[in-house]
Amino acid sequence: MTCVSTKTGDKVRHPARPEWGVGVITRTEVFTGDGGSDQRLWVKFPSIGVRTLIASVAKLELIEAAVGDTPSVYARPTITQVDDAKGGLAADTAFRKPEDLMTSLPLDATDPFAPIKTRLERTLRLYRFDGSAARLVDWAVAQSGLDDPLTRFNRQELEVFYKRWLFNLDAHLVRLMQEARHEGTLIETVSKGAPPLGQQTVQRLRSRMR
Repeated sequence: MTCVSTKTGDKVRHPARPEWGVGVITRTEVFTGDGGSDQRLWVKFPSIGVRTLIASVAKLELIEAAVGDTPSVYARPTITQVDDAKGGLAADTAFRKPEDLMTSLPLDATDPFAPIKTRLERTLRLYRFDGSAARLVDWAVAQSGLDDPLTRFNRQELEVFYKRWLFNLDAHLVRLMQEARHEGTLIETVSKGAPPLGQQTVQRLRSRMR
């Protein structure tokens, strides 16, 4: 749900910045603007610290208390949750190796029951992780659920994981584009709002599919 009125202590997620993790509202302030009343929120995120946001602009998602303190950006077990519940990654039946967790795609992008437009939008949004040094750790935070992935993996390992993840992402995008080929201008329309890397990838893949 989108936050309409929030209070100190609420747990929230920024839908446009899921890599920030689950934040906690530390302070709120109501103010009046041209469009009526609004809220200024101070939110402490695990990976980036405190950010000041306007409620009507950020449209934060309220997280139920049952989610817990561990970020769960991709709606599947994080490394921390797997360790706690299964006694280590090696014992988990779904992710037997760290590579499996770090190179898999989020469920919301691969959900076969979601409309093709929704899957395309969610998949292309993942290309905001462009592999640059500045975005690599953001990607690792979102992928692993760890506040600081460098406590578990070194940078070289993260770079290798990212390349494998990107290969899987491209392969998934190819399948979606093939499915959407007969949907008129859907691919062009959705890709216009994608990050630069996503737009470039669509163009590259379309040239190969012709």
